[in-house]
Amino acid sequence: MNELLVDHQADGVVVLTLDNPDRRNSMSDTMTAEWRQAIADLKADQDVRCVVVTGAGSAFCSGGDLSWLAERGVESVPALRDRMLAFYRTWLAITDLEVPTIAAVNGPAVGAGLCLALACDLVYAADDAKLLVPFTSLGLHPGMAATYLLPIRAGVNVAREMILTGRTILGEEAARQGLVTRSFPRQVLLDEAMEIARGVAGNAPVATRLAKVALNQHHTDLEAALRWEALAQPVTMASADMREGLAAHRERRVPRFTGS
Repeated sequence: MNELLVDHQADGVVVLTLDNPDRRNSMSDTMTAEWRQAIADLKADQDVRCVVVTGAGSAFCSGGDLSWLAERGVESVPALRDRMLAFYRTWLAITDLEVPTIAAVNGPAVGAGLCLALACDLVYAADDAKLLVPFTSLGLHPGMAATYLLPIRAGVNVAREMILTGRTILGEEAARQGLVTRSFPRQVLLDEAMEIARGVAGNAPVATRLAKVALNQHHTDLEAALRWEALAQPVTMASADMREGLAAHRERRVPRFTGS
């Protein structure tokens, strides 16, 4: 039985739905394998313009499968290291996609599940969605790049409190703290995220992909940003999409971008 639904929509938006609601969409071996294949397929698909990740049922993702974790004590540390690196890299491969990615956090996002959401470019959460990283309360060091993703999203202070205390925060507070982009009432969350995704998908593909690269580089100084933009902006200046964008602006119509 599939645990990941892949829905290709006509406008270039692809929706990935974690689909094991009885287990609160925990990251089982089956779901992990299906995720690996889905991301590989999306990387190779030139028609994709935006990817939305959400969860089936009442949860976004409850993180790693705890029954799987309980069995790991019989393995040596080197073997566990290799296994966990493969697990992390499989799920965080969403960061390798050139197109923008959106997490629609419809319910609890726990541990690795929250990290998956934070690995997306834009994160929208239900106002009442519970977000937490309870690693230390389970006797675990944080994983899935939690010690990187939380500080870079919301700052060191928020990351410290969430990781060291295990405090649960709701989507509405997470938006105020900067951990997620915005929050919406649960009943309209997916509709809002899809509307945003369609807007992103309607923008010029080459310009959007290059802008994502720039943002992900986290330029450390002004000069680094200027050097990148002095290369990337001329690339788009030479594109048919820029000519189409300017023409559409003059003619007061919606542009028809082709990615060329």
